[in-house]
Amino acid sequence: MAMHEFTWFVTADHPALPGHFPGRPIVPGVVLLDRAILCATELTGSGCWQIGNGKFLSPVGPGETLSFVLETRASGSITFRVRSGERDVASGSLTPDNA
Repeated sequence: MAMHEFTWFVTADHPALPGHFPGRPIVPGVVLLDRAILCATELTGSGCWQIGNGKFLSPVGPGETLSFVLETRASGSITFRVRSGERDVASGSLTPDNA
């Protein structure tokens, strides 16, 4: 098992923020999952993943720097944790889609 870390800064003009939610923009969970998949793809070279599970623990707003920590497993699956500073934001797992 090996751990790898990726960072991502959420810009104020990210296209998912307008309307989600007016007056208090937050990054949708699907954007966090998409970013975790992009990190897994960069790590492995494979772009086909199934989401095993995902937990969203704390909202993320514009201007935050997120840390994506991915841990590869012998099975080929990847677990991930997302943090903003010391705050846990999300976690989950990805499984290679061999279909």
